Amino acid sequence: MSGVALAMLGAVSQGVLWGLMVLGVYITYKILDIADLTVDGSFALGGCVCASMIAVNHMNPVLAILVALAAGLLAGAVTGFLHTVFDIPAILSGILTQIALWSINLRIMGGKSNVPLLKSKTIFTATVENTGLTQSQVALIVGVIIAAAVIAFLYWFFGTELGAALRATGNNEAMIRALGVDIRKTKMIALMLSNGLVAVSGALVCQSQKFGDINMGTGAIVIGLASIVIGEVLLGRLRSFGSKLISAVVGSVVYFLIRAIVLQLGMNANDMKLLSAIIVAFALCIPVAVSKWKVRRSYSEGGQD
Repeated sequence: MSGVALAMLGAVSQGVLWGLMVLGVYITYKILDIADLTVDGSFALGGCVCASMIAVNHMNPVLAILVALAAGLLAGAVTGFLHTVFDIPAILSGILTQIALWSINLRIMGGKSNVPLLKSKTIFTATVENTGLTQSQVALIVGVIIAAAVIAFLYWFFGTELGAALRATGNNEAMIRALGVDIRKTKMIALMLSNGLVAVSGALVCQSQKFGDINMGTGAIVIGLASIVIGEVLLGRLRSFGSKLISAVVGSVVYFLIRAIVLQLGMNANDMKLLSAIIVAFALCIPVAVSKWKVRRSYSEGGQD
């Protein structure tokens, strides 16, 4: 397999693993209508917890992911507590939790900024050894299976009474409050679920790249927003809730493919943050520009009639 093909395969596998993080962002950004900046910290939290559990405590890789999930749920609960109990704006609550998590993540890894897993077993290594597949191929297969399971769970959950109340909270907070629903509870659950998924994504990426880093979550929220918008642009005609969840993961894969292609064309890796910002800007501007163009076109056609 050529170097370009390997790079594209690696990008797709990373896109699927990061897709779980995008699903977490989708819950708060699109369903709850909250800009939760906890994501950068909770993604790194999942990776740091997973790396520490495996490398230091020699924990089973699957159990390490579950511990990372619990840590992510706790991080979301902290943000939810600040927002719902003390009425701190959601964006500021997320910033406060994110800042605190940087120090917490550093302590989790014993004061080290990076913990390698090169000699440790992960959920990917056993499959690689038994099947002879490459790391990227195994990561893609495992990632697709986990992403499919998470999407199925979210589809089921948001179809329940509690899930419907959560979606209604984002659509019309005043109405759902008037119906007797405790919006503090729904917001807390959404923030916990979101950051739990983000932490699981961080744990999977950590095991895939075989190291946990204190800065691995930097810019995660930007990647999440870009992936969501890209997915909507590509699959915007699909209106079902399940298709919207799938589009979030598809958007993540496309985002990482764009990054891989640009790097293959010779772009300096130090400019990736700039590229990410440009991708997000274009992804956010295109739907607005298309909408305005359609409105102007309808007015002009109406004037001609």
